[in-house]
Amino acid sequence: MKRRTHLRIRKTHRYLGLITGIQFVMWTIGGIYFSFSDIDEIHGDLQRKPGGMALPHNTELVSPAMVMAQLPTNALVTSVKVIDILGKPHYQIAYHENTDHTSAASSETGHNHGQVRARTQLAEAATGKLRPALTEQEAIELARQNFVDVAAVAKTEYVTDENINGHHEYRGSSLPAWAVTMEHPTKTTVYVAAEQGVVTKFRNDKWRVFDFLWMLHTMDYQGRDNFGNLLLRVFSIAGIVTILSGFALYFASSGARRHTTQRQQEHRRPIMR
Repeated sequence: MKRRTHLRIRKTHRYLGLITGIQFVMWTIGGIYFSFSDIDEIHGDLQRKPGGMALPHNTELVSPAMVMAQLPTNALVTSVKVIDILGKPHYQIAYHENTDHTSAASSETGHNHGQVRARTQLAEAATGKLRPALTEQEAIELARQNFVDVAAVAKTEYVTDENINGHHEYRGSSLPAWAVTMEHPTKTTVYVAAEQGVVTKFRNDKWRVFDFLWMLHTMDYQGRDNFGNLLLRVFSIAGIVTILSGFALYFASSGARRHTTQRQQEHRRPIMR
């Protein structure tokens, strides 16, 4: 192999290694942390108090139909559940609501261009009376009820669409929600979905480390979960090229060394007269 080609391969491998090397280290550190971590501990499952609501067989509840009759006329019910809110059974009714009126022309053609919004309505299961979303104090009590340790509340915050960027750890979850941060060594924040009336997520420091390394792993520095982003694809291809250039450099170096050895042996041979 020509010396110029050999130097070109060496140069390519050197610069690719410099560019991709740091990311390779991040991928390795993340992989080590992921493999040595207890995923249940990271997800906060071990911080959720075991057990749940258990109703006696003779508990008197009104029919869910009584509650559904109080929903908007354009509501399409998708699920009905019985949940416990601070010791009392409640109906949690999820439904879709069309927020725009359908025009007469759309009705004739069968097309509806309205916007469908997912909603949740809570109601007292014993009386059928509709109730509003959880208040701050109810969310605090519900968070304490579900948290496995006894801890004071450090702060609370109402999370909506407007401030969700400040709570990226709650991304992709039901809004609005109360973020109840505990005075605990793990700095756990318990998220309570206000309209659904349930605790949805536990986020602690171990999860935050996991999420940071996951962000470096996926190279999605905004949403953090997009494995198909352009930056990750570019670095993946660059990584393969770096490895292949390393193989090429090895064989080029081996070939160059072999030719050098042969030339040295030829020079050492005695000249026949």
